[in-house]
Amino acid sequence: MAGCSSSSKHPPKTAAKHQYAPIDSGSDDLIPVVAALHDQMHTWHGTPYEWGGTEQSGVDCSGFVWRTLKDRFNLPMERVTTSDLLHMGVRVSKQQLRPGDLVFFRIRGGMHVGFYDTEHNFLHASSSQGVMRSSLDNPYWNSVFYQARRLPKEYNAQITMNSDHQHPG
Repeated sequence: MAGCSSSSKHPPKTAAKHQYAPIDSGSDDLIPVVAALHDQMHTWHGTPYEWGGTEQSGVDCSGFVWRTLKDRFNLPMERVTTSDLLHMGVRVSKQQLRPGDLVFFRIRGGMHVGFYDTEHNFLHASSSQGVMRSSLDNPYWNSVFYQARRLPKEYNAQITMNSDHQHPG
């Protein structure tokens, strides 16, 4: 499996200042996040992998994460790389994972990133199968798991606010 570690000469303007403690929110706060992730998965499932891609004609792992943040959560940010994403938010343990957390893997060829979903699954752009859902319990993904990061507080608030707006009750 090829890596998805595109690099950036300049970190995104939004990434430099973000080092916040995670929000202590209940599971009800995560419903809009899960709904937005599932909507994105429904739209992008099977999109082929293309290094550096950000479109439904082809996308890489960081491109899929960026497009999800932009399209589903209305987060204004420049295109980010896996390396940029590694510096956003705060690190959380595997046991503390919540939907929307970023999960990182050290794979042959570099780093790989996706979104934690639910029930030990994550959404990502696989170099061999395109955009898909995979299990963290899979022996391969379990062995290459590197770390997880929770996005900054204002991103969590933005996600909840925008997802509520997109999915009226």
